[in-house]
Amino acid sequence: MIYLAYIAIGFIGLQLINILANFVFRQKISKVTPPAEVPVSVLIPVRNEEKNIAFLLSDLIKLENYPLEIIVFDDESTDNTVRITEEFSRKDQRIKVIRSEGLPAGWLGKNHACYQLAQNARGQYLLFLDADVRIDASVIPDAIAYMKRYRLQLMSVFPTQILATFGEKASVPVMNYILLTLLPLILVRVSTYPAHAAANGQFMLFEAESYQRLQPHYVFRNSAVEDIAIARFFKKKQLKVACLTGEKRIKCRMYDSYAAAIKGFSKNVITFFGGISLLGFLFWLFSALGFMPVLIALPEYTQLYFIVLAIIIILYAYLSRQNILMHLILYPLHMVFLFTVLLKAVFYKKNKELLWKERNIYV
Repeated sequence: MIYLAYIAIGFIGLQLINILANFVFRQKISKVTPPAEVPVSVLIPVRNEEKNIAFLLSDLIKLENYPLEIIVFDDESTDNTVRITEEFSRKDQRIKVIRSEGLPAGWLGKNHACYQLAQNARGQYLLFLDADVRIDASVIPDAIAYMKRYRLQLMSVFPTQILATFGEKASVPVMNYILLTLLPLILVRVSTYPAHAAANGQFMLFEAESYQRLQPHYVFRNSAVEDIAIARFFKKKQLKVACLTGEKRIKCRMYDSYAAAIKGFSKNVITFFGGISLLGFLFWLFSALGFMPVLIALPEYTQLYFIVLAIIIILYAYLSRQNILMHLILYPLHMVFLFTVLLKAVFYKKNKELLWKERNIYV
């Protein structure tokens, strides 16, 4: 038991180092005046997004007097997504709608949509956005200025998450907990090691020349976690990548319920651990129950252990622009959610079946 206690202390110590690094070296997209007027293609893959698309397009068209094109690729929606988008396109000529002619064999729907979007884009930069993103469009030229400053070929942002229900509050924050306690995000930009990569498909901004040369969505056409795969791929090609979080001008409501969050995170949670399920369960074990061997074998360190854990929770809540007290109270529920998601992920992977938007992600 003493050895488990030492491992638990070492684990939480490493988490503390990582979260402190993310706090000390936190990166942000600064406002630039005047903004750089570089042609940008905003590319939005959609499938049954009638509840979201109008909000996103309304956000984007507020960026006036800027060389912007907005292309929406409809992936065989069965709701009013196309009608709503076409209404916007009639009001603003910068908006273009492309309709799918069918999903080719061996492709996942979103990956195919992103690939088709890029083929029709003319901008010097390509910004892929999910339809459920809410954005202050002024961040777009500022993000390009950030890319130019650091000579990046890819920049991704984990949006500030909108948590409307108790189920979302008890689940969605786990994503940033894993991210910010496992990886100092500064390493995504300064390290050349491909494992030091992270990305979120909700906001991915590419240098168009690099994208068109490498065609990443074609390369990863059947990957359910194409965002992280693309970030690692770019780093393997010696291209520069950056990943940020906590940007207040980019927000997203990923899931509208606890059940939806379980299903959604089950698609990609194992990827955070290099695709190794065992590492995911070990991460959960020491995150949720690491205090137990310390309490039994090294009781004199128990108080210090919980103080360090509280600091970690406070910092990742702060960096995520979320309510700190809520995170402290709901941490046990976050651990229950993580365990459930890991089990579901193993089940889905074993059975090669997880339906997402009425399609199996295992093709």
